[in-house]
Amino acid sequence: MPRLIIGAMVRAVGAYPSGWRYPGAHRDPRGDAAVLRRAAEVAEAARLDYLFFGDWLATGHDLEFRDPHLVARIEPLSAITYLAGVTSRIGLIATANTTYADPYTLARATASIDLLSGGRAGLNLVTGAEPRAAGNHGQDFHQANEHRHDRAVEFELVLRRLWDSFEDDAIVADAAAGVYLDPTRLHATDFHGAHLSVAGPLNVARPVQGHLPIVHAGTSPRSRVFAAQSADLALVAVTGLEHAIAIREELRSLAFESGRDDRTLKVIAPVLPIVGETREHAQSIADELSELVQIAEDWPEAPPAAFPATRSLAQLSGLVGVDVSELSPDRAVTPGLLASFSAAGQELVEIVAERTGRSPSGERPPTLRHLVVAASVNASMIVGTADEIAEEFTAWAEAGAVDGFNVLSAVQPAQFEAFAFGVVPELQRRGLVPVEYEGETLRDHLGLERPENVHVTHGLVSPPGRRG
Repeated sequence: MPRLIIGAMVRAVGAYPSGWRYPGAHRDPRGDAAVLRRAAEVAEAARLDYLFFGDWLATGHDLEFRDPHLVARIEPLSAITYLAGVTSRIGLIATANTTYADPYTLARATASIDLLSGGRAGLNLVTGAEPRAAGNHGQDFHQANEHRHDRAVEFELVLRRLWDSFEDDAIVADAAAGVYLDPTRLHATDFHGAHLSVAGPLNVARPVQGHLPIVHAGTSPRSRVFAAQSADLALVAVTGLEHAIAIREELRSLAFESGRDDRTLKVIAPVLPIVGETREHAQSIADELSELVQIAEDWPEAPPAAFPATRSLAQLSGLVGVDVSELSPDRAVTPGLLASFSAAGQELVEIVAERTGRSPSGERPPTLRHLVVAASVNASMIVGTADEIAEEFTAWAEAGAVDGFNVLSAVQPAQFEAFAFGVVPELQRRGLVPVEYEGETLRDHLGLERPENVHVTHGLVSPPGRRG
């Protein structure tokens, strides 16, 4: 049975738009410290491989409705530094945007965290450009967007050169001889590219892991090439098992073609499980979360200007092939109404039935609101008991669809703890994840070797696993 990598994508107020509204949910970011600490303790007790912190470099009223977890959140490097002090084994991955970050500052911070944590830090490199983020960093959005992928390639190369500034034995510390540093083992960065110029060397010793594991997520062709050539973990949103198999094969092929050992690229899929004591209980949780999601028709006149345009009966009308814009969002989808739906509309009803247990022919039929939410909230959900969710993970592992999962929790802390204390033991019982940590560093958890120093072995920067 293949060993699965299991990490948790931490969103303190929940990963579902209405998660913060669910009874008992954490909802005030001023209390995030306690929630993050509890999540880290639970995750480490469950022997998860890592905690993952995404990022967004701006805020606004629109995020309240689309992604409430982005409105106000702890900066990722700060979060993993804090959690490094209250954990001892779990990996900690922070996100940085190569479009706006400074490579020397980032290399210095991440090398420091890796040393302070005993080799448990990881780095998710994103390449996005966004008008508000550009304005916050004094950049022109259009220019930043045009060159973001080219800059990301240079950024990754510079990071590796900076992390390798010191050879592992560069600090001699011979008190008797009065020799502290062997200068032949300290290397300048001397990188001069089209977008970055960095002299170096870095003023931090080489990280415990040599290079922090690099993560990348993206759907564009350029992003996939970047992940295949440069990342240790590729985070890929998929629509189902067959899609996952195809994407993993594509990424592995791209990795091999780039000259690296394709087995060193781990493909990870995000998933949002809803865990219940019974299947009906899990479906009731998913049902309530759907009913708590606001849609445009909840405002008598008009929704706020920043409200997502996709979350409305008008948008739903186009999907189901019938004009339902004048109906109540709480109108039941009866067999008669369903009969007029397009094939896409009928498929949407099936998705709602699987998630919530509501059927047009049942005692509690779905409403139009349920369909709007299912169509507009982008979440790869699995709803069921701990055993049922573990069974789904097992099927994906056996099919070779993924190397692991990035688990999101709709509600903090309840759903996160339901996964950690319910699903993980089932995965351990099946032999898919270890009962105890088998190594000390994040690279150990991910099954990755420690890379050689690029200044010594190549004279050029070459990601771990790349041949030549």
